[in-house]
Amino acid sequence: MAYHFIKVCAATPRLVVGDCKYNTEQIIACINESSKNNASLTVFPELCITGYTCADLFFQTTLLEETQKSVATLLKASEKHEQILIVGVPLAHEGNLYNTAFVILKGKILGIVPKTYLPNYNEFYEKRWFHSAHDIIDTTVSYCGFTVPFSANILFKATNIPYLTIGVEICEDLWAIVAPSLYHALAGATVMVNPSASNEIVGKDTYRRQLIAQQSARTMSGYVYTSSGINESTTDLAFSGHKLIYENGNKISESELFERGNALLYGILDLERIYKERIKQNNFKHSAMIKNMHYQTVAFEMEKKDFDWDRFVDPHPFVPADSDKRKERCRHIFNIQANALARRMEHTKSKMLILGISGGLDSTLALLVCVKAAEILELGPECILGVTMPGFGTSDRTYNNAVNLMKLLGITIKEISIVESVKQHLNDIEHDINIHDVTYENAQARERTQILMDMSNKYNGIVVGTGDLSELALGWATYNGDHMSMYGVNTSIPKTLVRYLVDYVAQFDSEEAVKSILLDILDTPVSPELLPTNKEGSIAQKTEDIVGPYELHDFFLFNMLRFGFNPSKIYYLAQQAFKEVYDDKTILKWLKIYYRRFFTQQFKRSCLPDGPKVGSICLSPRGDLRMPSDASSRIWLDELETIK
Repeated sequence: MAYHFIKVCAATPRLVVGDCKYNTEQIIACINESSKNNASLTVFPELCITGYTCADLFFQTTLLEETQKSVATLLKASEKHEQILIVGVPLAHEGNLYNTAFVILKGKILGIVPKTYLPNYNEFYEKRWFHSAHDIIDTTVSYCGFTVPFSANILFKATNIPYLTIGVEICEDLWAIVAPSLYHALAGATVMVNPSASNEIVGKDTYRRQLIAQQSARTMSGYVYTSSGINESTTDLAFSGHKLIYENGNKISESELFERGNALLYGILDLERIYKERIKQNNFKHSAMIKNMHYQTVAFEMEKKDFDWDRFVDPHPFVPADSDKRKERCRHIFNIQANALARRMEHTKSKMLILGISGGLDSTLALLVCVKAAEILELGPECILGVTMPGFGTSDRTYNNAVNLMKLLGITIKEISIVESVKQHLNDIEHDINIHDVTYENAQARERTQILMDMSNKYNGIVVGTGDLSELALGWATYNGDHMSMYGVNTSIPKTLVRYLVDYVAQFDSEEAVKSILLDILDTPVSPELLPTNKEGSIAQKTEDIVGPYELHDFFLFNMLRFGFNPSKIYYLAQQAFKEVYDDKTILKWLKIYYRRFFTQQFKRSCLPDGPKVGSICLSPRGDLRMPSDASSRIWLDELETIK
């Protein structure tokens, strides 16, 4: 269970309604199978010992006695398995009958959770047979030789597995206006389980997905849901055995409907991710209300298990893989950028938007945002002043793309070569122009920024920054050069997403001639173009050759800041996400560089210009990242040194 992952199982066994012995045999077969697959938690459907559809047979003494014998058999069979079992059982107590979930571990009943909300509408008649958890007087019960807690308000906490605390709700409980899982989460449960018997009607599978996704997101938990299968009585209903495993609103796995035989669904939950989401939320704390609910916590210890990895790790967490979702995401982000810039221009009463246009991705996106902002304010494109400033490393390709794009968009164009002014500056500071070091490079970046700032004064405009989130994370910006602007529209856009935003505008919001240029810009290597071109006049300086692949750095950035994972876990996740792309040595190399740069370059982020936040990750010192500029990266890098 490396890095706080746990494997869980949702099971739907074959059953015969009313045949407890047969049903228990199938449950045990499922346990054997899930144990073989190293699941640490297996959840069975509601009332699976008897079958959910027994109806008035629940009043029969024979059925209840056979149920108890079957539970005893199940307890004996569970002794050899290192996993928590959640099994649906009808239970007679205090003269009432309850629909319950037994929580079992290695031959022992840890506790029994009764259903709180009993459906008694349409096809459901549960109140005919069962009582609600609200009717309980004595919160302990004796069963099969065990005296255990009996309450809806029980949590099951692992003492040797960090972040694992289980809360139980049963079927209709999830459909209630205020579901028990909300209270369970506030009380500390990180994994919710739901043994259910949800029948199948048109559209109900979609509603289940929405409901479980929303509940797992609201409670910031893992959610394991399993439902009765096709062998329930079909007198009036059909059951599909729908099984779902979610984590914080994200689907981990889902079964097919109407599977035959013993059907098991597996999923891997990241307990640390759940925990880290919670500690960032100020409202996710123990409240007086929860204290008054008198929750009981049952502690248990269970052997940690290793298992084969089969959880999807998104290599590009900032970019939706689904094309329709990606299109909508890009549309929404582009509108956020443009409307934020329009508001800033409106507030400052600026007459112009001024930005440097290089023919690269970032300045192209910033230019497109400026055009959209001008449209929003009902201003012509001529209120945008695009300045191209060719220097020692400017290639014909980027220069032509920059000039032609500005012409097609109809903005005001200014061309100012920085070659002579930089030569003069280097001469003034007595720097040999043939030494192509950081001084040589940064002199060009600062000269460009000086031009833009002075032109903003001349034209009563604001300088629009073009640098993106990935560059800020790595400090890949010249301090008081391209690092500075009056409003940075790309400040929270990672490099991997910049490409798709430009592509979105090219595909869905551009004339054919503009689209052609944008597509060529997308095909151009990322470069600051601060070193002379090669003999063919092409780009010689490629950013990713120096700082590493941006897709890796964006992956590192997301997992470090979004979840606070330690470096070794991020390395492990990157191995899974990029196993077909980069070898382990390459991932480790760039991860070390990422941490070194992230810590040493905080001083650049501490004085960032304003810019709109568009997603969950932002490096603004006024919002999302309050970090000392002189913090040490030693303990993070030391951890990476232990990786062989």
